[in-house]
Amino acid sequence: MESSTESGTENSGTKSSSTESTGHLAPPAADFTPAQRARGRALRRAQLPWALGGRLTGLALTLALGLTPAGAGLVTAAGGRFGGSRTAEVLAGAAVLVVLGQAAQLPFGAGARSVRARFGLVTQGWGGWAVDALRGLALALVLALPVVFGLFALTAWSPERWWLPAAGAAALLTAALSFLHPLLVEPVFNRFTPMPPGPQREALLALAERDGVRVRDVLVADASRRTTALNAYVSGLGATRRIVAYDTLLSTAEPREVELVVAHELGHVRHRDVLTGTLLGAAGAVVVVCLLGLLTGWGPLLSAAGAADAADPRSLPLLAACAALLGALSGPVQCAVSRRIEARADRHALELTSDTEQFIAMQRRLALANVSDVDPPRMLELLFATHPSATRRIAAARAWQVAVDRAGHRAGQTG
Repeated sequence: MESSTESGTENSGTKSSSTESTGHLAPPAADFTPAQRARGRALRRAQLPWALGGRLTGLALTLALGLTPAGAGLVTAAGGRFGGSRTAEVLAGAAVLVVLGQAAQLPFGAGARSVRARFGLVTQGWGGWAVDALRGLALALVLALPVVFGLFALTAWSPERWWLPAAGAAALLTAALSFLHPLLVEPVFNRFTPMPPGPQREALLALAERDGVRVRDVLVADASRRTTALNAYVSGLGATRRIVAYDTLLSTAEPREVELVVAHELGHVRHRDVLTGTLLGAAGAVVVVCLLGLLTGWGPLLSAAGAADAADPRSLPLLAACAALLGALSGPVQCAVSRRIEARADRHALELTSDTEQFIAMQRRLALANVSDVDPPRMLELLFATHPSATRRIAAARAWQVAVDRAGHRAGQTG
């Protein structure tokens, strides 16, 4: 469970966001002080130019290479370094595009990291950050090159109908990566150790059992070597499913707050959000590949890109540009779906634990530790936020508690 925006400050006690001595939930004004709200806004404003700049620069570079002959020339030159064969152009061209894309993002990633360091959210040195960037580049190449090679094998088979088998392959690849991600990708960036036996582990396993969710293990991620942010999640499908908690969360939050975070994540499992997300991702991959097939069959686009047809390796930058543009256009829709899913997982956590007080305390702790903008501008939330804001999540929890109390009152009257 992450906070809605990247932002938090010093940790707070649980009572100020919980209940008064009368048993009523504290009013919204007690949730965050003006200084805490200002700190989250300051981080958001400082990070936003770097985040938007990185996205726009990456998209602009991809479009410039894909919609002009510049990308075609780059693919030809890169392939020429390795003999000039079609395979050399495909693989070397793809590698150059990946490297350029990552390089374009580096200054903006470094700027955002500097901002987060000023707010006390970074524990990793620049050397470690550089190693992570290289790991990310290596992972991108390992994933991209076989996919591009297979794609252009299909375009060689049929420049007009390549997208039909490619759509099915994209769906299968999306499902496979969803299953393999916790085993192959997550360990590239974090070390995971089993949570030691004890009350916390037993409580989390009991919570999962009570919720009817089978998990393989409870792991601790060494997030503290990079950040002070708090988080936990349930990853994997079937035999790979496990509860993962940041070591920062376990060392900072109260045990009951940790349970509330995990209860939220179990909600994703109970509502099959990972499976649904995988299926939606697979369906989205099919749609994207079909659209790419249509776009790369359009003569004016191919001419602008300096490519003869979809089988021409010089069409690779055009494919990348079209895919990037489709991804950017679908981003707000994906965020809207994500916010609804996260709100449903919040309700599940409340229903599973019946502990609105600690849920609100947990939301406060996450928001403050992550320096979240607890009430960001609505337009930014609609365009970019994958989670509801902290104030919205807390308000929803209070509304849920009111509904439960009213239902109990009515039941008492009828009884």
